[in-house]
Amino acid sequence: MNRGALWALGFFIFFTVIMEKINAVITGVGGYVPTYILDNEEMSTIVDTSDEWIMQRIGVKTRHILKPEEGRGTSYLMTKAVKQLLDKTKVDPDSVEALLVATTTPDYHFPSVASLIIGNLDLKNCWGFDMEAACAGFLYALEMGTNMICSGRYKRIIIVGGDHMSSMTNYEDRNTCPIFGDGSACVMLEATTEDVGVMDSFNRVDGKGYEFLHMAAGGSAQMPTHETVDQKLHYCYQEGRNVFKHAVTNMSNAVETIAKRNNLTNDNIAWIVPHQANVRIETAVAQRINVPEEKVMVNVDHMANTSTGTLPLCLWEYESRLKKGDNLIFTAFGAGFSWGALYMKWGYDGSKFADTPPEFYKEGEISREEWYAKRNKKD
Repeated sequence: MNRGALWALGFFIFFTVIMEKINAVITGVGGYVPTYILDNEEMSTIVDTSDEWIMQRIGVKTRHILKPEEGRGTSYLMTKAVKQLLDKTKVDPDSVEALLVATTTPDYHFPSVASLIIGNLDLKNCWGFDMEAACAGFLYALEMGTNMICSGRYKRIIIVGGDHMSSMTNYEDRNTCPIFGDGSACVMLEATTEDVGVMDSFNRVDGKGYEFLHMAAGGSAQMPTHETVDQKLHYCYQEGRNVFKHAVTNMSNAVETIAKRNNLTNDNIAWIVPHQANVRIETAVAQRINVPEEKVMVNVDHMANTSTGTLPLCLWEYESRLKKGDNLIFTAFGAGFSWGALYMKWGYDGSKFADTPPEFYKEGEISREEWYAKRNKKD
């Protein structure tokens, strides 16, 4: 072996031994939901519906709604969530290097929600941007943040998802208005050399879903006019049956792909974390991959569909049940159509951070209004 080959071999061995693999791990979760709770009884006074109809088709009992008297815009919800995360983890705000926002309901076309949050919290050494992939947005942002961490260029990033869905909901449409709620949650993503964190992902977009799920006006293709407002084209429109069919098929296929690639089965999967579109979709996905329902995170019954907020809000509520080394599979589906799945080994025992039992909403316990008021820790 010549000198050049020996040098190359030595260089390879050095970096194999010395340079450890960098993983991206979640080290904390924060969240916020508005204080006003719209239940099905009140919903039935707004639109022609009933609690029975909503529960049978969607499985939503209550949803949180951001009222103008509390605050305005998605940035309000996200700033609250990120502040809670920083307070809870006791991380120096100046050490946060980037903030990635996933949302479908930005405050403005520009500036970005990320810039508003950074300004609100005075994150001096942070840059950030918004990304929009509808209900799959948080999943994609987590993938993007992971790649930034694993590149070695970043050590600490905040990923935040959430939506002010009531701002684009038509409360005259009984098929869609009971589905959505408002809320936001976020995670701290940090570099580690431990065998925890994001392990694998599978993401896809087919570009075939426009006619089934969209907001027709307000963008550059159909700018706002008196006519678009009169025709109610600035609200979310969806054809539920088509969306349901594609969501179940694609979320299930994505989870199966991730599970097979990583030898994950019902025996070693701790949790499935699905997008909270409606309870029927979550049940169908669980049945398709033969995972018992008790291993599926569900909060759609009292949170409704918060779009990009659903996945991190699940983590926020279930944090106390999570243990270091737990295998989690996230999956989401949104407009586009866009979908995917992500495999993560959880990085810490959630009980040391969680300040509330997961059974908070059970009968006889503290009321949900009191619980949220306590957990949100209003300024």
